[in-house]
Amino acid sequence: MAERIEGLRDIVALYDVILCDVWGVVHNGETAFLEACAALKAAREAGLTVVLITNSPRRSDGVVRQFARIGVPDGTFDAIVSSGDVTRKLIEAQGPKKVYLIGPERDWALVEGLPVTSVAMDAAEVIVCTGLFDDESETPEQYRPQLEALRARDLTMICANPDLVVERGTRMIYCAGSLAEMYKRMGGRTLVAGKPHPPIYAASLAAAEAIRGAFARERVLAIGDGLPTDVRGAVAQGLDLLYISGGIHAADYAPAGGEGTDVDALELFLARHSVAPRWWMHRLA
Repeated sequence: MAERIEGLRDIVALYDVILCDVWGVVHNGETAFLEACAALKAAREAGLTVVLITNSPRRSDGVVRQFARIGVPDGTFDAIVSSGDVTRKLIEAQGPKKVYLIGPERDWALVEGLPVTSVAMDAAEVIVCTGLFDDESETPEQYRPQLEALRARDLTMICANPDLVVERGTRMIYCAGSLAEMYKRMGGRTLVAGKPHPPIYAASLAAAEAIRGAFARERVLAIGDGLPTDVRGAVAQGLDLLYISGGIHAADYAPAGGEGTDVDALELFLARHSVAPRWWMHRLA
């Protein structure tokens, strides 16, 4: 079983670099988790380099603007690497293409400056998915007919956010990853660069090295709450993981009729999924 810690300060002496998830750890899409932000700032003051590694389909400058709106304080991090950043490289590698964009208009800045043209579904050569058009009211199942039609044309889907769901306030909303998974089950080709896939980790470690110079991989700590993304990614990269149990999976091991974490239920949950984080705590603090 992962070892429970009371605060990030308990383990900072073991590490030089932190790769920290954002949604579910630093904020919930509407409100910053100020204790988590304070913990990361304190780690930086102790000499660690903090890189935020997020599956947001926005470019990193767009993530910073979101932080300003929801109250993430200055000084919380050294750098940000987003799924949007690394996905742009996948899109660019396709060359000049007509793309069908699936996702809210706020995310379409993702393709600005790239050699692509946004077109209607029937004229597309490639799909770029950043999410559902209206993630407050729609479900992936509503997209099945559209995805079946795109699959029949054998188009590749580039997924800008591998997350299946994220917290937004007290709600869970579907993300682009849920559509990519459906498309993949239909036999469609998908290209994904965000967590848990290697490109976003390579970019994040390179960002840390650019800031502090060389460091040992065993001195890197990943922090996250999502099993398919944060946990699987950290395990695949051979990184120590601090698991935040109060995130998207909290309902799987919450005590009956209450909040928090039932330790026995958490242990069963992690064993069932064959993962073993080194550390865990309910919320980053």
